Amino acid sequence: MTNPKAIILSGYGLNCEEETAFAFQLAGAKTDIVHINDLIAGIKKLANYQILAVPGGFSYGDDTGSGKAYSNKLRNHLKEDLQNFLAKDKLAIGICNGFQILTNLNVVPGALTFNDNARYTVRWVDLKAADNSRMATRINPGKAAQAVQNSISPWLTGITKLSLPIAHGEGKFIADKQTLQKLKDQNAIAFTYDKGEICRYQSLPANPNGATQDIAGVLGYNGRVLGMMPHPERAVFFTQLPNWPMLKEKLVRANKPLPSFGPGLQIFKNAVGYFL
Repeated sequence: MTNPKAIILSGYGLNCEEETAFAFQLAGAKTDIVHINDLIAGIKKLANYQILAVPGGFSYGDDTGSGKAYSNKLRNHLKEDLQNFLAKDKLAIGICNGFQILTNLNVVPGALTFNDNARYTVRWVDLKAADNSRMATRINPGKAAQAVQNSISPWLTGITKLSLPIAHGEGKFIADKQTLQKLKDQNAIAFTYDKGEICRYQSLPANPNGATQDIAGVLGYNGRVLGMMPHPERAVFFTQLPNWPMLKEKLVRANKPLPSFGPGLQIFKNAVGYFL
């Protein structure tokens, strides 16, 4: 099978489309950055892609709340196309503002609200991935099923812990008790904030925004849709890590090779590998 095609949405304040497209290209996908108006006009068709990415940014300036106006644009003009896309054996990811958009569309559960510190917060966080002890559900099982064996989500294959940057003012995940219980029952909490090496290195609290139960990302559609606040596209190279000089010294002294890539790339490689 040829490498999958990923569509990265743009327009109205989304501003991470170039980095997100580059990360997918680095992972082996063919990519198109498409303005939402070109989808609405029919110039591009969502059905022609295997992966949908809604990147970060400040859609509509967050004037009506993060992600709300952009989600309304999608709902009012592309609801049927989006539903048809998600009903098939395809993948979708919403990152930061994109996560906010997906929650407003009810594509993934929960909601995002203002950080407890009432500030736009830029830093790195450590993440713990969901227990990937079950196989992700495929609508049309085939060769690609081997790539996601022993994983609840194709996005999380082989990932247990990783460190990524955040940049948000409304990144606090909230949900009612019923939704939280459903997330737990379905093993649909993708990432939780963790006190890992970077947090200890910089003396930072694990949870940067007060998110309920430390939730940093959630899953929908049997794990095929991932919504997350941290930015994996900003951690695709080793030298993007804030502690890479220290890690370099440790590796050099242990006579070990230096890695070229960072932890965020695995998420994009997993998406591409799902279709190969």
